[in-house]
Amino acid sequence: MSGSQQFRDEAMAQMQGAMSLSIAFIGISNGLFSSLAEMAQAGLEELSAKTGLDSGYLHRWCDAAFSFGLLDEINGKFALTDRGRAFIPDSSGTAMPFAVQAMLAAHMAERAANFMKTGERPGEKVLAECESFLSLFGPMLEAMFSPLFEQQILPNVPVYKEIDLKSGLAVDLGCGNGWYLRKLAFRFKHLRGIGLDGFKENIGLAARLAQRDGLENRLTFMTGDIYNFSVSEPVDLIAMNRALHHVWEDKQKVFGFFKDHLNDGGAVVIWEPNWPPSRSDLRDPSRRGMAFQNLAEHIQGNHFLRPEEIAAEFHNIGMKTDIHLFANGNEAVIVGRKVNKG
Repeated sequence: MSGSQQFRDEAMAQMQGAMSLSIAFIGISNGLFSSLAEMAQAGLEELSAKTGLDSGYLHRWCDAAFSFGLLDEINGKFALTDRGRAFIPDSSGTAMPFAVQAMLAAHMAERAANFMKTGERPGEKVLAECESFLSLFGPMLEAMFSPLFEQQILPNVPVYKEIDLKSGLAVDLGCGNGWYLRKLAFRFKHLRGIGLDGFKENIGLAARLAQRDGLENRLTFMTGDIYNFSVSEPVDLIAMNRALHHVWEDKQKVFGFFKDHLNDGGAVVIWEPNWPPSRSDLRDPSRRGMAFQNLAEHIQGNHFLRPEEIAAEFHNIGMKTDIHLFANGNEAVIVGRKVNKG
């Protein structure tokens, strides 16, 4: 086989993989995997009645999902295969985030191809151009990152336990669907939390999920952000999860905000992708997604950071820092501590 034919075959396989994730995304965004899991087996008309979806589109989607092994047909009815079950959004270890990310990547690639000609960087509004992404963004982040948070970060970053011991208040800036505070509150029973987000839809969802989990007495969610901060009491912990790079251009104001709103002895916990020091590190398969995402961040006016850059800004305002690396060094948690005046 010639080299060019081998590359064509590889590209064909990658294209079919992308198509499979596209079909999965359609099923996720319309609740089809969850509905089929509940129904066990369903004909087209039954599935249309259950989901309220157009039967013509549903017919073609079932054909496509069958062709890619997401569905089986049994006596004229459709049922999920094991591969299809993997995309049920609420299932343990769900593959849902990969389908969402694949579609988001395609959208951002199309945008980058056009903006590269003009140099335009329109900001985060590009994420809102596709309505189907918005409701899935928080669940995608939760499914993607909550296992790492629960299994590695929470047990190995001491500041969380310290805040819990004094029944302290944690504020999550850009809380999304509130998953970070919910995981924090599950593990640490005395800690209280306030989640701030600029999207009312996120706040409503976060509040409902906290109530579902019996955490509404310790967790509150409200509209706000670093520029519209409405918390009336001093804060023991401020968290920003994969969000600091979005406001890095205002870093002097941001880090001044941290210092002004923290209790003495309080801490800021910053979680960011760890941009590698050498371009050659990006060849590592575990970092390829980071390299692509950094291109997408450029469209939004951002770029990924090195943890040393973040630590330096904490030092500039007199805060001490600890840097923790996780996921083979691909994720960085930087803790900045405000020194007690006494």
